[in-house]
Amino acid sequence: MAVPTDRRLTQRGEERRRQLVDYATARFAENGFHPTSVAEIVEGLGVGKGVFYWYFDSKEELLRAILSDAQHDLRRTQRDAIADAGSPTERIERGIRASIEWSIEHRDYFRLFQFAATDGRFSSNLRTGEQVAVRDAARHLAEAMAAGEIAAGDPELLSHAILGVHTHLVHLVHRGLLDPTPAELDAAVSFCLYGLLGPRTKG
Repeated sequence: MAVPTDRRLTQRGEERRRQLVDYATARFAENGFHPTSVAEIVEGLGVGKGVFYWYFDSKEELLRAILSDAQHDLRRTQRDAIADAGSPTERIERGIRASIEWSIEHRDYFRLFQFAATDGRFSSNLRTGEQVAVRDAARHLAEAMAAGEIAAGDPELLSHAILGVHTHLVHLVHRGLLDPTPAELDAAVSFCLYGLLGPRTKG
């Protein structure tokens, strides 16, 4: 039986849960969710199945927990990145950069996001997280438009476009087709901000 949400784990319990999550994340990302069994996970950690089922009802619940933890970590990274930004445009720029860097660094999470998007058991939870991210980005875009910092447009549509650039870029990096140098990241962020016309100049 999974741990009830209202029961606090001891420090040792939290550490054991984290070990299960971290190990399963790596196995799911490397070997695939379907081929990876609960038996493989517990054998790899050197524990019994009872330990697994103390924390999670099933392999599916474990993946949902992994996806939720990953989405929360990404959002914390984004919030920290924009915390002291001075303008809406700066918040957008920092948020895009932080998102891309996080996805490049967390290859396993990114791969599991891509898998979850194709599986009906997990896609609805993933879409909920994406909707939150799009809504947050759209709010910053709308504020930048209201301040005259970027051209007027549909904030939600543009948020989806930014997400598409981010996702494709990270795919290229993980496939070894693009070296994520600072210059490449700058170019990607600049494209999201200014599109094909480039930054606007005053005068």
